[in-house]
Amino acid sequence: MHLNEEQIEELEKIYRINLINSCSGYKSANLIGTVSKKGEENLAIFSSITHLGSNPPLLGFFLRPTEIVPRHTYLNIKEKLFYTINSVQKNFAEKAHHTSAKYKRNISEFDITKLEAQYINNFIAPYVKLSSIKIGMKFVEEIKINYNKSRLIVGKIVELNVEDDIVSKDGFINLNVSQIATISGCDGYSFPIKNERKGYQKPKKI
Repeated sequence: MHLNEEQIEELEKIYRINLINSCSGYKSANLIGTVSKKGEENLAIFSSITHLGSNPPLLGFFLRPTEIVPRHTYLNIKEKLFYTINSVQKNFAEKAHHTSAKYKRNISEFDITKLEAQYINNFIAPYVKLSSIKIGMKFVEEIKINYNKSRLIVGKIVELNVEDDIVSKDGFINLNVSQIATISGCDGYSFPIKNERKGYQKPKKI
């Protein structure tokens, strides 16, 4: 297959979405938990979360344009500033994926999917109880991408809850042990079964 810029733009909508969303490879699958100022809980799956730095510990995720379709995750983060990022495991991946359905703001995806919310150490945003990795986040800034009106939401890790048996002595988290999901495209879930670590690399002597 070879497609130039013009041919890509002329592709049928769903075909183009699937093609472009999967061509960059596997992405992390995470559930973002938020709560509105009225106390309405929200849960939504994202595949765009990315590491932005370890000191300070920052994670970012991308939101599609908020001007056209209301993004409850975005509205809640702007209201309350705090949110959670939760891993998705094989045993509840189908429930997690259903959070991509568009419900009204007063309807909680926790209730719809029967994924239990969990509050830890009085953190104001809900975690997903079943998740092996639960990250408490505080909003730092947003960066608008003018070309397509998407937004990069930047947050700082202020709380980290990880099951002890998946953390190595050097701090590496073995995602495969908990069957943590990855996503390709919009709805292709994979579950890695093995890690192959290559170690920190230094320049070779010439």
